[in-house]
Amino acid sequence: MKNYTITVNGNVYDVTVEENGSGAQAAAPAPRPVSVPKAVPKAAPKAAGAGNIKVEAGAAGKVFKIEASVGQKMAKGDTVVIVEAMKMEIPVVAPEDGTVVSIDVAVGDAIEAGQVLATLN
Repeated sequence: MKNYTITVNGNVYDVTVEENGSGAQAAAPAPRPVSVPKAVPKAAPKAAGAGNIKVEAGAAGKVFKIEASVGQKMAKGDTVVIVEAMKMEIPVVAPEDGTVVSIDVAVGDAIEAGQVLATLN
C-alpha cells in the first residue's frame, strides 16, 4: 500500500493505493507536472453610489444594456438599465424623478435580485 496526497481544485485529499498483482512489477511512469488553476478571488460587491434614490434589480440575471448615463435627468418610470433573465429583457426603471448620480454595474455583469444598479438624487 502506498499513501499519496492529491490536491484537486484547491481541496487536499489523502489517498491510499493498494498494489495488485504478484509478479514482476512494471516500471512506474515518470511523474508529470500537473497544472492546477489558481483560485481567483471573487470581486467584492461594488458599493452603491452617492445618490439617495436606489435603482434596484427586481430579478437575478445579467446586465444587458445601460440606458442612462451619469448626470442624465430621469422621470419616474424611465428605463435606467435592461437586465436579461431567462432570455427575456427586463427594464429596470427609475422609482421616482431624479438625476443619475452613479451607475454601479457594467454590461455583462451578473446581478442578484435587490442589487443596487444605479443611484439618483
